[in-house]
This record gives sequence, structure tokens and C-alpha cells, in this order.
Amino acid sequence: MDDAADALVHIMTHYSDDMHINVGTGHDLTILDLTELIADVVGFKGRIVMDATKPDGTPRKLLDTRKLAALGWQPSIDLKEGLASTYAWFVRRFGSDRAVRTSSLGA
Repeated sequence: MDDAADALVHIMTHYSDDMHINVGTGHDLTILDLTELIADVVGFKGRIVMDATKPDGTPRKLLDTRKLAALGWQPSIDLKEGLASTYAWFVRRFGSDRAVRTSSLGA
């Protein structure tokens, strides 16, 4: 079972309040860090171009996951592993001809 499904089952069996609960890792990363992580997972060898004079999205994208942790749940799949698994599923499902390639992204 993946982390999202596992977290939802855990919440349904351990929580009955009407306040929302965030599901996440409790770790933050920049858009550039995420871009580099995805590039590594898909094997992108091109150049990543970033305009440092422009905003890099919201300053913080970190969810407060303390409520879920207090219920005894922690993620078991790290981000890179989850991205790799999802990408592998995509390639299996749609074929390598639709997978991300350096030649299709430009530089």
C-alpha cells in the first residue's frame, strides 16, 4: 500500500474529529531541489535553466503534519523512491516512447 492510502486508512481508524489533517512528509524542499530530483529520477541529462530574478513559488510549501504524527503515523516512502516508483509505473503503462527524454525537453 502506498503512503497516501496507508495514511487515509490510518486516519479513518484512529481519528474522528471534524478538523482536517495534513498528510505529508513534514519536510520542505525548494522548487529547484524538486526539479533536480525529478531530473535525476527520469534520467534527464540536459541543463536546468532558472531565472533567479523571478519568484520561486510560495516561500514555504511545508504542511504541518504533527497531528497525523501524534496519531502514530509516519511516511514509509521517501520522495525520491515515490517519484521513481510513479515514473516506472508511467513508463510501464504508456511505454518509453511517451516517457520524458532529454531530446524532448530542450535545453
